[in-house]
Amino acid sequence: MRDAEFFRNWMAAAAAAVEREADRLTELDSPIGDADHGSNLLRGFTAVRTALDAEAPAAPGAVLQLAGRTLISTVGGASGPLYGMLLRRTGKELGEAPEVSDEELREALDQGVGAVAQLGGAAPGDKTMLDALLPGVAALATSYRAAADAAENGALATVPMQARKGRASYLGERSIGHQDPGATSSALLLGALADVAERAEGAR
Repeated sequence: MRDAEFFRNWMAAAAAAVEREADRLTELDSPIGDADHGSNLLRGFTAVRTALDAEAPAAPGAVLQLAGRTLISTVGGASGPLYGMLLRRTGKELGEAPEVSDEELREALDQGVGAVAQLGGAAPGDKTMLDALLPGVAALATSYRAAADAAENGALATVPMQARKGRASYLGERSIGHQDPGATSSALLLGALADVAERAEGAR
């Protein structure tokens, strides 16, 4: 079972990953977006870490809902609403339980990803964060590391795709050949989850 501390650790690990990869995310965003994906997410996840330190929610769902609200209020562009929706909806699905199972988290994340798809109007193959999130969450049924690997592979698979949603879609065929920054940051989020899960297993 996973408690609130596990989820706070996940958000802290995600913040550290975004901080480490912020320049790369912005570099990926430069040719097909506004060249601000890394800086926007860095600002957002830094604020998430501060908010969680200040409030320390006692339930997994509350941790994710606070993180989602914070991202919506601090991140500009499309990233804030989309990541905010992912975490808020996942947190809402987890409810107020003090601990949740891996299966409950997988099911909640599945609902969160569905909410992102609905909000953004995107589908698999549109060269968006969904191309990492969908295979990643599906692979959670195997393991957290399998989910991280599937998300990373999903992000890499966006390179030959033509963007059909978001700012990159305005470029048409010129969006081909570039890795989607949203899919890349989504892979970081699931990679952070795998790291925290493996650390928790090692501490048992």
